[in-house]
Amino acid sequence: MKRSRVAAVLVAGLASAANAPAFAEWPNDKPIRVLVGFGPGGGTDIVTRIVAPPLSELLHQTVVVENKPGAGGSIASAEVAKADKDGYTASMVSAGHTVSAVMVKSVRYDAVNDFAPVALVADSVFVVVARKDFAANDIKGLVALAKASPGKLNLASVGLGSTQHFAGELLNQSTGIDVKHIPYRGTPAVVTALRAQEVDYAVELLHAVQGQVQAGELKLLAVGAPTRWPTIADVPTVAEQGVTGYSVIGWYGWVYPAGTPQVIVDKTNAALREVLARPEIKEQMAKAGAAAHVSTPAEFGQHMADEVAKWKAVRDKAGLEPQ
Repeated sequence: MKRSRVAAVLVAGLASAANAPAFAEWPNDKPIRVLVGFGPGGGTDIVTRIVAPPLSELLHQTVVVENKPGAGGSIASAEVAKADKDGYTASMVSAGHTVSAVMVKSVRYDAVNDFAPVALVADSVFVVVARKDFAANDIKGLVALAKASPGKLNLASVGLGSTQHFAGELLNQSTGIDVKHIPYRGTPAVVTALRAQEVDYAVELLHAVQGQVQAGELKLLAVGAPTRWPTIADVPTVAEQGVTGYSVIGWYGWVYPAGTPQVIVDKTNAALREVLARPEIKEQMAKAGAAAHVSTPAEFGQHMADEVAKWKAVRDKAGLEPQ
């Protein structure tokens, strides 16, 4: 390369660097907005509000949580995907982020490539829960009942295309059973239907049904995670009961819009690691039915890609159409 051309390249590079924002630190002129795609009081909201205050301290930035529910969380995700790539707009996404990607017709973003993954923040556990007088006490019993009377058992969920629905469909596909899906409007309605013995079972987050289980109004048949959950260590997993490979984890993770400078991604990841290592944060997570779990950005990105692929396969096998 000629000397004059080298000089031109260097000048262009220096000019570009001079015009680029200084992303090593956020200017303290506006808060970091963290959008939650579900209403107040849900798992995603609670986890976000646990980490927001200490994160504000470590980043020296005000972190504000904004609830923007609707369309399985896709309304909030769509706003973040299109937001400026300056570290001022983020989202705490959940497992529903990857289910919505394959079931919400109006989604106009790529659930993986339109976001900069920062870290997994926490896990929660799905359980197979049944009405208290259900004839089966475990997965083997459930499968036997379903195969003896195809299409007769009722699987409740919080709605068509929800994570709970897909978790139930995956169980159907993994065991070869045929059951009737009954969608409700939200977890309280599912719990009410189970207590009233209107439906047979559901796949739900543990914290949503734990009170009724402890009161003897519902019973647990299995844990959906690949390993037993510490607070209900006596309940075996679905996989332990002969359904090889079944695994459904509730998870929460922090994302920015794709193209957010890596220095901001890395700084947020480091701050989350420090926050999630604190005993008081772990305790708050446990009370909310979650377990602190931090990952690298790359690990989180791969996790989301794997989840999208898994739920797409479940959708196609079940013959479901995006809504």
